[in-house]
Amino acid sequence: MSLAVAVGLALAVGTAFASVVGFLYKDRGAVASPPVEASRPIWSFFMLFRSGAYTLGIVIATASWCLHVGALSLAPISLVQCVIAGGLVLLTVTAHRMFDHEVTRREWIGVGLAAAGLAFLAATIGDGGHSAHSSYDAGRLATYIALAGFGGLALAALAPSGPYHGVLLGAAAGLLWAASDTSIKALSGHLGDGAAAVLLSPLAAVIAIASFIGLLVSARSLQLGRAVPVIAVTSVAANIVTIAAGPIVFDEPMPGDAIGVAARVAAFALVIAAAALTPAPARATAQT
Repeated sequence: MSLAVAVGLALAVGTAFASVVGFLYKDRGAVASPPVEASRPIWSFFMLFRSGAYTLGIVIATASWCLHVGALSLAPISLVQCVIAGGLVLLTVTAHRMFDHEVTRREWIGVGLAAAGLAFLAATIGDGGHSAHSSYDAGRLATYIALAGFGGLALAALAPSGPYHGVLLGAAAGLLWAASDTSIKALSGHLGDGAAAVLLSPLAAVIAIASFIGLLVSARSLQLGRAVPVIAVTSVAANIVTIAAGPIVFDEPMPGDAIGVAARVAAFALVIAAAALTPAPARATAQT
């Protein structure tokens, strides 16, 4: 493993912890804010920031995002996301110990299964730890980002009301952020072109739009659902789609033997089982 990749993975560890803490502060602020309204996105955005807890959560999340950008610029996207996804094990402990959330046995098991599945993915990355793997085919990248982004928008728009509305919106936010993260990875390969080229790139617009919409969808998901399952499902959706971008978009190597393939299949099975197990009923006091 090269030094640059090792530094990138160290940044990913910091991203993982900051992301969990930021998410939990955003949850605290979102539930104390007026309901997010799709018809008034700008108003909803500013109403969220009237909460000090939400603002603090965004500050921490921004720091996490900066670490994430650094990690993606130095290391393969799948390795970075696997490290961040492994940090999901911190969610239940942090929510319980630092934020006094009641965490059910089902949520402990679900989050644990998700983390185990994503750790299996890390073990089956293959020989990809020697470079950042930032090159891509433009057509394949555009298709992948479009599928993730429009998939997130469709899920947010069509998610049925009910006890699982919050976790479905969380999954939608995760897909939108996966589109943003994949774009960040692609744009990181152009940092040598200068600040103007980066800021004026269509990818920069995709990052800004997907991040903004994802933020609002995520805030609404936190208003409707319990923190631990909503955050877990959001993280799983974002990470699994972003991890898949490694071999699909950026030509990262896949495992070439039967054991590696079997381990990868088992990893996805664990993640799917966790996603099915983790969601819990909506908040009793949720506003609709």
